[in-house]
This record gives sequence, C-alpha cells and structure tokens, in this order.
Amino acid sequence: MKKAIFTFFIIIGISLGYGQEKNKSVSFEVKGNCWMCKNRIEKTAIKINGVKYASWNADTKIFKAIIDERKCTISSVQEKIAEVGHDTGSFTSTEEVYNNLPACCQYRNPESSNMEHGKH
Repeated sequence: MKKAIFTFFIIIGISLGYGQEKNKSVSFEVKGNCWMCKNRIEKTAIKINGVKYASWNADTKIFKAIIDERKCTISSVQEKIAEVGHDTGSFTSTEEVYNNLPACCQYRNPESSNMEHGKH
C-alpha cells in the first residue's frame, strides 16, 4: 500500500512539473513595414489556439510570443503569419497574398521603405 501511495505522489509530482512548463516564450523574424503590418501579424497570431501573447516590432522586425506547446508550434504560428502576407524564417507568403497587401506593407519592394508608414 505504501508503494502505491508513493507511486501516486511521484506521478502527481511529475504531472505538475510538466504542467508548469507548457508555456514557452518564442521569437523570430517576420518581414513587414508599418503599423498595419503590426496589426495584421499580431491579430493573426493571437487567433491561433495556444498563442497567449503576440507582439511584433516594426523597427527590429522581431515577433515575440508566448505559446502553449501542447496546442501549437512555432512552425504553425510562422505558417499562419505567412498565409496573411508576411515572410518568416521558415515560411514565405504566396505572391498572390503578398501582392494584395497595401503598397506600404509590401516589404519586398525596396521603395516601400521610403513610403509614409504612420505610427499608431
């Protein structure tokens, strides 16, 4: 009986240990230019099941998030962001989606960096 109780507490302890490590901070580069890009990137990410926090910096092009690794992966987040027009380290947006972005958001065009991007 003592062995069964001991085993039970060991299993509970291990489960609690894993439960506390479910959230992971991640960061990676996402291409974009302006506040419209920021809104699009962050809104897309936060809609993904398992993403608890999402923030993109237009100056550094770095996207930061807190994800529940039991529900999503870094790759799934990168893929969804690419699907709305923004290249990530592992995924490239399709030409069709990219070309439908507003002109100031078309980061592949060197002239877009000279456009008025307005900060919000």
